[in-house]
Amino acid sequence: MRKRGLTVKGWSERAAGIALGVALDAAVGDPRRGHPVALFGSAAVRLENRLYGDAKANGVAHVAICVAGAVGAGVLAGRAPGAAVRTALTAAATWAVLGGTTLAREGTRMAEALEAGDLDAARRRLPHLCGRDPSMLEAPELARATVESLAENTSDAVVAPLFWGVVAGVPGLLAYRVVNTLDAMVGHRSPRYLRFGWGAARLDDVANYLPARVTGLITVLAGPDRKGAMAVLVRDGGRHPSPNAGRCEAAFAGALGVTLGGTNVYGGRTEQRPTMGDGPKPEVRDIRRAVRLTRAVSLLAAGAAVAAAWAVTRRRSSAG
Repeated sequence: MRKRGLTVKGWSERAAGIALGVALDAAVGDPRRGHPVALFGSAAVRLENRLYGDAKANGVAHVAICVAGAVGAGVLAGRAPGAAVRTALTAAATWAVLGGTTLAREGTRMAEALEAGDLDAARRRLPHLCGRDPSMLEAPELARATVESLAENTSDAVVAPLFWGVVAGVPGLLAYRVVNTLDAMVGHRSPRYLRFGWGAARLDDVANYLPARVTGLITVLAGPDRKGAMAVLVRDGGRHPSPNAGRCEAAFAGALGVTLGGTNVYGGRTEQRPTMGDGPKPEVRDIRRAVRLTRAVSLLAAGAAVAAAWAVTRRRSSAG
């Protein structure tokens, strides 16, 4: 029964654990307090305070220690005694790293605030989705920011962790979430993190390269306009300054029939993003359409992840 790599039983535990973790995320979402990712963030900040220096080497050391710790914890989980325990640990890790349910809820709350004409509430909620400065944004720009954030975070919060969970089990799940969280914490181009955050940003680009493209293709399948989504994905997916976010945003733009991109302000820094898509700029009513698309992509990605793990189980079982 044993082939190169995991045993059949190991792949079975992985498939069952991912399925249970997806179900748990759908049922309860993220806890308001004590989330494992938040606890990791606190630990990463303490480590940063010890290692910080305005140099790439310091940042690379920070990332290496954090990722090594996540991989080590994942390896220990995979060696836990008992199939039921290992399956439960895979489920817990999957739930901890997924954010699809919370992402859709945040999008819905933005829609509710803007539909009610409450700009102040919408501006207060936007930081839950992205790092854009909301203080001067009106309803149309808040809507665009929300749709773009839903598109990019569908990959970061759902497709990418599932991808690495299938490929590498609990170590892959935990390592991906650590990499993505560090990128959000230190990977931006502020004076403090321009060099220190270089390693986190580059590693996040690598970790998301394949998942972002998978997200684009799943969006084409899940969206209401497959032909339009594919056309915009192929034409505009590479226009974004990020090597990955553009694939997700372009596919969403084509699927929803809107144009994304434009001027974004981040903490006083202004960036001019190329436009993607052929339709009008997003309106408030497009937020709920984007939320539905996020949920559809998440559901397809979850089904594909579990199916992929089970397929390996069946193939290895037959070969054995």
